[in-house]
Amino acid sequence: VQLQASGGGLAQTGGSLRLSCATSGLTFSTYRMGWFRQAPGKEREFVAGINWSGNGKYYADSVKGRFTISRDNTKNTVYLQMSSLRPEDTAVYYCAARRNGGSWYPGDMEYWGKGTQVTVSS
Repeated sequence: VQLQASGGGLAQTGGSLRLSCATSGLTFSTYRMGWFRQAPGKEREFVAGINWSGNGKYYADSVKGRFTISRDNTKNTVYLQMSSLRPEDTAVYYCAARRNGGSWYPGDMEYWGKGTQVTVSS
């Protein structure tokens, strides 16, 4: 199983970035997908999650209204559209997958990709 996140980079406050996570080796449409982030010196935290079909979406309060998660089951890819970026959004962003329902705790996810760095300048 491989999850490959991409799309990170440097953005200004108020700017936008779109992250992608391409997957292989799993039946993508049967996995719930999530985005998490980890800032220096902090624990990894949940950002957004999406269920198998895409009609259930979940967000951390800190990103609600600014970030949008989506998926394309024909491309085995999940996306995170980030808008109105703030310096506190600076972190390494990870995508993760889990087969079953339940919480969005990082420890409950089954597969992880390598992260992509997002830096927001003030």
